[in-house]
Amino acid sequence: MAAIAMLLLALLAVSTGGIFARIALDGAGPLAVAAWRLSIASLALAAPGVVRPVHTEPADRARLAAAGVALAAHFALWIGSIEFVSVVTSTLLVSTTPVWTGLYGAITGVERPRRSFWGWLVVAAAGMWLVVRSDRTPVPYPGHDLLGWLMALGGAMAIGAYFLIVRPIRTRLHARAVITWTYPTAALAMLAALLLSHQPAWGFPRQAWLGIIGMGLIPQLLGHTGLNISLRHFSASTVSFAVLLEPALTAVLAVIFLHEPLTAGQIAGGAALILSLARVLHEEYRYAEESPQ
Repeated sequence: MAAIAMLLLALLAVSTGGIFARIALDGAGPLAVAAWRLSIASLALAAPGVVRPVHTEPADRARLAAAGVALAAHFALWIGSIEFVSVVTSTLLVSTTPVWTGLYGAITGVERPRRSFWGWLVVAAAGMWLVVRSDRTPVPYPGHDLLGWLMALGGAMAIGAYFLIVRPIRTRLHARAVITWTYPTAALAMLAALLLSHQPAWGFPRQAWLGIIGMGLIPQLLGHTGLNISLRHFSASTVSFAVLLEPALTAVLAVIFLHEPLTAGQIAGGAALILSLARVLHEEYRYAEESPQ
């Protein structure tokens, strides 16, 4: 029961990311929000006793640095999209990572998806179309819906790139080795982007700081740490399927705290999208289990 409670608590914590992002963006720019979120997480890792020193080879460090840049791009694009589309739409679109990693495998021939993948891809596309066409939520910068959709999808592709970069070394390195390198690299990449953009890095109103600190502590540290702990008690496939609940939980939280309306089209499209992602993940893990080791 304790392990189940931990997993559910982690899911709830991760699902608050979009809510805190909307609060933080009411006074701070998206690059600053992303930079501070990653910096807070990195500083927490630097606290004594949080993580132990880990040894990595130079080639692995280079790969992890590239993964950190991809992680930075994920947060920058996803958080930025929330200025142009609703939290619900952004969260649903950024959760389409399995679709893009599957397409990457099909195009490159690295991991060819099964034939059923293409059918579920059509279902996912229909679900995305319903979600984006049914969104009636007022946003800070209206009239830029297409940009918001593309940024959210770009965030999904960026985190997909992160997983693809890390995958070859994930069996050799502990999770703490991965985050010890990727979080600070991502934070440095975002700080560099923030400086180049000339966006303000501080001087935000109190509400924006509360959103930023909330993002760094609750969805990043509590949520993602809880998911990593859950991997000790559940299989990776179980945790991956559970994470598919994140958009639904985010939608409920957005209705309660942000008063974002949900249309019938969003609900139907979101259900189709989540179903297609679940089936794609199911096929992936079944194929992995059936493949010779």
